[in-house]
Amino acid sequence: MPHIIIKLATGKSEQQKVQLAEALVKDVMSVLNCDEKPVSLAIEEIEPKDWAEKVYKPEILNGRGKLYKQSGYTM
Repeated sequence: MPHIIIKLATGKSEQQKVQLAEALVKDVMSVLNCDEKPVSLAIEEIEPKDWAEKVYKPEILNGRGKLYKQSGYTM
């Protein structure tokens, strides 16, 4: 029962968010060999001015044990 949480800087359209969700769910179904029913996905929009404190420091910089893909930027 995968649940995906996407943290995204504000400014993307609803259409872009829907397309992203559809693509990610499709990939989860393929990789994990499951159907769509158990997959859920949430998008949390973060103001760019808050990104370092709410996302980068706690989840990227200090979350290395959980990261499967490291970002290519520093703050």
